[in-house]
Amino acid sequence: MRSASATVTPLETILRRDRVVVLGALGVVVLASWAYVLAGAGMGMSAWQMSSLDLALGRAKPMPIGEVSAGAMSGAMSAMATPARWDLGYAGIMVSMWWVMMIAMMVPSAAPMILLYAAVARRQREKGSDALLPTGIFAWGYVAVWGFFSVIAAALQRGFEATGILSPMMMNSTSLLFAAAILVAAGLYQLTPAKQACLRHCRGPIQFLMGHWRPGRWGAFWMGAEHGAYCLGCCWALMALLFFGGVMNLYWIAGLAVIVLLEKTIPSGDTLGKVIGGLLVLWGATFLYQAMA
Repeated sequence: MRSASATVTPLETILRRDRVVVLGALGVVVLASWAYVLAGAGMGMSAWQMSSLDLALGRAKPMPIGEVSAGAMSGAMSAMATPARWDLGYAGIMVSMWWVMMIAMMVPSAAPMILLYAAVARRQREKGSDALLPTGIFAWGYVAVWGFFSVIAAALQRGFEATGILSPMMMNSTSLLFAAAILVAAGLYQLTPAKQACLRHCRGPIQFLMGHWRPGRWGAFWMGAEHGAYCLGCCWALMALLFFGGVMNLYWIAGLAVIVLLEKTIPSGDTLGKVIGGLLVLWGATFLYQAMA
């Protein structure tokens, strides 16, 4: 009787190697992105400090020792009242902040699609050819779409700050009506056919690859971009919630990343999305009531 290892074909060995390499590369990208976010993404204060400061200002109580010093608190509160100077350099920092944050949040949920693409690409190519390069191109097409979203998000941030409905320092809502609008809009979108259609594409990587396969490197890029477009259509409203909870609030960033991952991977992910949508609408209604009271 032959051993189990003896039945493994050379292609299966290569596929396993590719899986390890792709997972390793994705892990490095995600960890580096989270490290950049935790370091403050060029904002001059770590994300931990900004999140702690956000909580402290919200509860109007003294902060635990060691979180943020009194001087940092005073400086941050002063900065909150001072509009940011949106020159080209600052705009670049904001776009980079959004883009790296989107990579940190979204790439984990895209990993099953990227891994499956790597396996299919290996089988589609001639014996001995490399499938890792087209897989990297596919992943680049995916994150390029989120780069486009990041430019739009930074532009919206600039506009919201200019009108005074977004805090320049904490980058969260300063208006009850604005908070209500974001929560209700995001909640309602969770219930729309457009959201559900995009979510089905994200939850069905095999069906996506069967229906959208394109050969070559450009084909890999456009497939990645197309998958990214479906992912953007699925998750843009959830990402807009960062304008409510705080663009650099770690609790919101991590929470939304988990929600996105669960929506795309667990069997009842589509139902979870609808439940979250209903809860967001109810939460937004409470802010609307407060604004009208």
